[in-house]
Amino acid sequence: MIGYVTLGVSDMERAKAFYAELLSDQGARMLLDMGRIAFIGKRMSEPMIAVCVPFNEEPNHPGNGNMVALPAGSKEGVDAMYKKAIELGATCDGEPGQRIPDQFYGAYVKDPDGNKLAFFVFG
Repeated sequence: MIGYVTLGVSDMERAKAFYAELLSDQGARMLLDMGRIAFIGKRMSEPMIAVCVPFNEEPNHPGNGNMVALPAGSKEGVDAMYKKAIELGATCDGEPGQRIPDQFYGAYVKDPDGNKLAFFVFG
């Protein structure tokens, strides 16, 4: 259903390093780097994250209410992704915790460019 999600960034090298390392434990890697845009994922045929310098060459602006949610597989996975993101330079936007009893466990960060990410597990 989703091919890829693109996040505007101000520093391509920093963004590529952040996302490639953040998602490496899930088997993701840099799949395609075209200079202005780069795709990180497991395979080109599966959902990916793309980071790019905006096409109009204006500064990137994270959207208010926009968020990319990344499945973590387990509560421990949520905790690990949150910790790793913080270590890589993200800022906390909601520590790991049970959000809906017995249904949703999640954590929230903003990447170095201010894009909001969620790490989650249902159940």
